[in-house]
Amino acid sequence: MNASMHSQYRNYQQTTQRSPHPAPSRRGPGPIFAGSQAQATPSNAQILAQRNAAAMESELAKRRARKPTDKNIPEGVEDIIIGDGVQQYKEMREVERKLDAVMMRKKLDIQDSRQQIFDRTKTLRIWISNTADNQPWQGRGLDENAFDFSTGIEATYKVRIEGKLLEDINADDTSDTESEDEPAKEGAHLDNNNDTMDHDGQDKTKEPTKPPSASIPKRLSHFFKSITVDFDRAKNLQPDGITQIEWKKPPIRPNTPNLPPSADFDCLEFERKSDENINCTINFYRDEMPERYLLSKELAEILDTEEDTRAGIVMGIWEYVKAMNLQQDEEKRQIQCDDRLRALFHKDTVFFPHIPDLIIPHITTLPPLRLPYTIRVDPEYHSSPVPTIYDILVPNDDPLRARMLAITQDSNYPTTLRQISALDDQSAMIVQAISHSKAKHAFFTSMSKDPATFVRRWTSSQKRDLEVILGEATRGGGEDGMGEEFRRGGKEGVWGTENVRESVGLMVAIGDKRR
Repeated sequence: MNASMHSQYRNYQQTTQRSPHPAPSRRGPGPIFAGSQAQATPSNAQILAQRNAAAMESELAKRRARKPTDKNIPEGVEDIIIGDGVQQYKEMREVERKLDAVMMRKKLDIQDSRQQIFDRTKTLRIWISNTADNQPWQGRGLDENAFDFSTGIEATYKVRIEGKLLEDINADDTSDTESEDEPAKEGAHLDNNNDTMDHDGQDKTKEPTKPPSASIPKRLSHFFKSITVDFDRAKNLQPDGITQIEWKKPPIRPNTPNLPPSADFDCLEFERKSDENINCTINFYRDEMPERYLLSKELAEILDTEEDTRAGIVMGIWEYVKAMNLQQDEEKRQIQCDDRLRALFHKDTVFFPHIPDLIIPHITTLPPLRLPYTIRVDPEYHSSPVPTIYDILVPNDDPLRARMLAITQDSNYPTTLRQISALDDQSAMIVQAISHSKAKHAFFTSMSKDPATFVRRWTSSQKRDLEVILGEATRGGGEDGMGEEFRRGGKEGVWGTENVRESVGLMVAIGDKRR
């Protein structure tokens, strides 16, 4: 961190005060009186529409239940057709299974990669400076004939907070075609950066001539959800009675292409009244997704880090458990705590799915980044103003993450899925038609070999099915008992099987008990 400041002004005596943040009120909301409201009775048309919708939903459910889903060719079809179409179809189905497995594995890998924390950071350079207007030393004129010797103009100052990534600054410097030598002092460096910002504004008009960028360039407001300025001064000593200035990022939906101006800027300015030097602290509250937390001493000792996300904490504990072989043999989800885990959870055994809840007392919200600054309104400073410069590290997503999001969030992806689903339905219908054709082929082939026996057996089968449907079938198989297999004797017949012998023995035993 490089802070080019006048250190003697940090010792500028200010009136002590309590915290500028007011104490939270303990009073709850006032009572809410719920008035009695008569519920509107639905009309006949609404009731009819609801019934029609329910009937339509039921019909769609029946259609989905009747829709064939089997896409496998029935066995034996290849023996009755000409050519190797069935074999080619089976090979294609095998390739499809492998392709589906690979695509599902890649999709899961992409989802896991999106959830991982990319430990990539960039340097955000922040310039803090201020100007002064209508100060006493700036030579305001007085009217000699006026009774009131005041000018009626109050002294003010304007603070400017500007931030930009260093790589963007370097890119702007390399794109500058001017060959003028840059001044070496920091004040001139800020002027050059201001010129660079002007060039950035001109480049926006020429943006179509450049190759499109894969990601939106990061700006100062993208890294923080709130910026506050706390003045080291009592409220009664402030000319306007304000001891804190706050900017809050408005609520924005995820993946919003165009951000509002209040959430998309590189420079923040504010103006206040004062004719004295004031010490202040600028607080930057991080806006990270997923959010990082400050770890307790016990948890930081296990993970060997002081800051991490909840997912990273759970993954780190899981890796520690596997490295130390702390899983129980009978139940892998049960963790046998060693000294470090026992000091963390105060238990001998921990059920791993409970760890996300157990770590909550050991994580706290990260404190804001605090940058001290002295607002100077004296002539010595403004004769050659030098900005205060800070370099801070901010998280940055891996470039591959944007490409992964583009793959998984393609606008054509749902349309492609619907087309594939329609083709799958057509394939299932064709396979069902092939199955019906194979059954017809088997039926007519069997009838052509022995028509009399086939008709007799088919008539007997249909008669038995009709008796079962009507509830007239006799115990023992109906006329199946008159079949050839029931009339055949010996060990090869039905009556010589093990099941018949057990059944007969059971019937004899029951008869003896009844006697």
